[in-house]
Amino acid sequence: MSTSEQPPAEPGSPLPQAPAADASVPRTPTSLSPSRASDFMQCPLLYRFRVIDRLPEKPSAAATRGTLVHAVLERLFDAPAVERTPPRAKALIPGQWDRLLESRPELGELFPEEAEGERGERLAQWLAEAEALVERWFTLEDPTRLEPAERELFVETELPSGLRLRGVIDRVDVAPTGEVRIVDYKTGKAPRPEYSEGALFQMKFYALVVWRLKNVVPRRLQLVYLGSGDVLTYDPVEADLLRVERKLHALWEAIRQATETGDWRPRPTKLCGWCDHRVVCPEFGGTPPVYPLPVVPVRPPAPGGEGLAVGPGPA
Repeated sequence: MSTSEQPPAEPGSPLPQAPAADASVPRTPTSLSPSRASDFMQCPLLYRFRVIDRLPEKPSAAATRGTLVHAVLERLFDAPAVERTPPRAKALIPGQWDRLLESRPELGELFPEEAEGERGERLAQWLAEAEALVERWFTLEDPTRLEPAERELFVETELPSGLRLRGVIDRVDVAPTGEVRIVDYKTGKAPRPEYSEGALFQMKFYALVVWRLKNVVPRRLQLVYLGSGDVLTYDPVEADLLRVERKLHALWEAIRQATETGDWRPRPTKLCGWCDHRVVCPEFGGTPPVYPLPVVPVRPPAPGGEGLAVGPGPA
């Protein structure tokens, strides 16, 4: 049975493993992750480019540094508690960078050899920045007093509505009393207080998945911002997670309608300057690629009718 065909897990059952995907084949969306939900809320057309068209994106030095730091913090817990020290963590960086390059050779493009010695200097500076982030983590948490129950945990569940949710949690801590804490590392800076709700969306998404899988509401959600040295915490309750569930259902319905009609409208924001897809975005004079999925026309209303009907026509 493929992962997409598996029934929802019962509380207490083993958690599923992340399936492999063919990144070259256009597809109809079948599940929702925090990142892709955020993409759609930011810009529906960006969601289309990433999920349906699967357009390539250039590797980013900042995002790759985040991946490297996450790998180091995950692997540090392989060592006995007394050996989880800053020198030990920093010593893991070169090896984890080599592993990243081996699995994703295109990351070597981040440091092209433009002049003799220049690549070495730029790479050394980039690795030093990763070291600084790892060192800062030790001022925010004490790994000698932590024994994570899970690291880089893939979680997936199907809601009663049929909506499948999935994601990867950086760390799960379980107290002797059974209370669960979900921890996520961020290598950027903490948002201003007025934007904290958006930052917590991802964590509430994870909390909802864990609740539906294990029938346990996590006691605490914790965001560790290594870029600014801040820790943001939130203690959810069932009402919070039910609100998130309703929001995700509404979001999924909007994605379903856009998928059927092919109507993926761009939503210009200041973040457009960071987007890799401006050359094919109509907001910047570009033309999106031909839509690769069947389109269901929007039927005009019947005489005297109101509104527009969206959906398949008669069989």
